[in-house]
Amino acid sequence: MTALCYDTDLSDAEWAILAPLLAPTTRRGRPRKHDLRLVLNALLYILRGR
Repeated sequence: MTALCYDTDLSDAEWAILAPLLAPTTRRGRPRKHDLRLVLNALLYILRGR
């Protein structure tokens, strides 16, 4: 499945700045199901629509 590109999606340069600020994956707890970049893109899309 390919993702659609929206105006609110993060560019690679923006993601390079934000990625180190997010919590890294750990060996403890449940593994992540979704990519954090996709989640952040979804949040930005919702906020832009308001």
